[in-house]
Amino acid sequence: MPRVARLSVAPVRSLALEHPESIELTEYGVVEDRRFYLIDDAGHLVDRVVVGTLVQVRSWTDPDATRLRLTFPDGTVIDGPVELGEPIETDLHGRPAVGHVVEGPWAETMAPYAGRRVRIVRCDRPAGTRLGMTNSVSLVGDGSLRRLAAELGVAGVDARRFRMLIDLEDAGEHEEDAWVGGEIEIGTARLRITLPDARCAITTQDPDSGHRDLDTLRVLRRYRGFREGKKLDFGVLGEVVTPGRVSLGDEVRVASAGGVMYERTGAG
Repeated sequence: MPRVARLSVAPVRSLALEHPESIELTEYGVVEDRRFYLIDDAGHLVDRVVVGTLVQVRSWTDPDATRLRLTFPDGTVIDGPVELGEPIETDLHGRPAVGHVVEGPWAETMAPYAGRRVRIVRCDRPAGTRLGMTNSVSLVGDGSLRRLAAELGVAGVDARRFRMLIDLEDAGEHEEDAWVGGEIEIGTARLRITLPDARCAITTQDPDSGHRDLDTLRVLRRYRGFREGKKLDFGVLGEVVTPGRVSLGDEVRVASAGGVMYERTGAG
């Protein structure tokens, strides 16, 4: 039976993942996850699609996002209360994020790692950069990772390159795909699995350095094919039906059958 092997959150979008032993799933997902993001002087989003090496910086915030800590590769730590400046709205790959610029020393210290001047924005709502998205939970199983590794011809693929909220172990090959359209229970939470998770170029980057090292998208296209809209899927997305706590070791219980099938083209 699949069970939780790792939990991953990123208080600042695109920075390094943090791995708590448990998370509280609310109607918004995890309230600390992606609560902050980076923009340049023109107000455009700066993320790992633009700068892969952002992943070398770690972040932490409290559930109310009133304190922020950044830890840099050279050992520098910037930690303090969050003071909000001007309001701002940012386009995040086709959806809006609404927040306020964060005042203080964090952005200046981030500039060398971002390769440009940046500002940090705190989203006004706990949904963070997922505002407007109902699919606040992402999952992938180790069986899917083993299949991808075999297709790539490598010993293994680190799940962190997919930045899923929940990594599962003891799962079959793409077992999670069969849950789409159904509901599962993990810990005290209940989730409705709604869609396969469409992947982007970030999955080609090493999760520690941010440098491109695996051609994941080409291989996914070859053996899985496109879903409608030229989407390349790996893992699944879900929405919270019943809020609750999820912890390492919690088993996945299929509460209602899925089995939604998506037509794919271009495989083989």
